[in-house]
Amino acid sequence: QVQLVESGGGLAQPGGSLRLSCVASGICLDNFNIGWFRQAPGKERERVSCISSTDGRTYYADSVKGRFTISRDNAKNTGYLQMNSLKPEDRSGYYCAIDLYSADGVCPYGGSGYWGQGNQVTVSS
Repeated sequence: QVQLVESGGGLAQPGGSLRLSCVASGICLDNFNIGWFRQAPGKERERVSCISSTDGRTYYADSVKGRFTISRDNAKNTGYLQMNSLKPEDRSGYYCAIDLYSADGVCPYGGSGYWGQGNQVTVSS
């Protein structure tokens, strides 16, 4: 059975850092595009960052550019999202998604693939 498990969330102060992990089981992650999305209560789902399967191209939302870094370790079947300089507006549930296909060449295709269960990030002083 294919499963994605996110971890690494929790509480950080403004300006602090967290690193999210997305561990895949039941598949080999090598050929999958990986994306991180977030959705806070009352807000639309936001595409945060993605990394492609083949050429390592990345995408960052303007709201996180320069602060977040996406990476992957295929040997560990794991994707990462390093979040630095956290702001209160980064508070959200964060979700990992993977897909063999991509509509934009970087991010997972929305119509297929797999999703994790989500991991909460809270930023507060």
